[in-house]
Amino acid sequence: MMGLLNGLSSWAEQKSAWLVLFATSLALEFTALYFQHGMGLEPCIMCIYQRTAMWGIVLAGLLVLLFNHPLTRLVSYGLWGYSAVRGFMIASEHIEIIESDDPFFGTCEIFPNFPEWAPLHEWLPAIFAARGDCLENSWQFLSMGMAEWMQIIFGAYFAVLVVVLLARVIDKKLF
Repeated sequence: MMGLLNGLSSWAEQKSAWLVLFATSLALEFTALYFQHGMGLEPCIMCIYQRTAMWGIVLAGLLVLLFNHPLTRLVSYGLWGYSAVRGFMIASEHIEIIESDDPFFGTCEIFPNFPEWAPLHEWLPAIFAARGDCLENSWQFLSMGMAEWMQIIFGAYFAVLVVVLLARVIDKKLF
């Protein structure tokens, strides 16, 4: 067991580990764009917020791919963790909206609440404009909708981060 954790800790210093993080999260972004543009499933505001959180994970992997240094790994661990937790929370809230019996609770904003200095929905509307309805849950796979799958995905990203950080601590290498 210790050998496995030491190996994982050492791998976390390599660009190949961060390439896996970058590639998997980018593949999920491309999948979301396929659902939107290929299948015609318009994203709602909650989907856009989840998409933005996933872009945080993409950027966490990319940062270390470009600059593999203890400081950039530290920043990337933080960005990875923050994005995974926020994405999980947003997906959970989206599930609550979908499953709510209260018609007033089951609504969401029309326009994304991005900072004024970064209106992503205006800069890249093909990616960040919310044109769908938060209550739309027609896409299903294994009896679960998109929000439920995103909750699992963000939870998995966070669980992997926790395992990597524990391996780093046990191996006495923090970053």
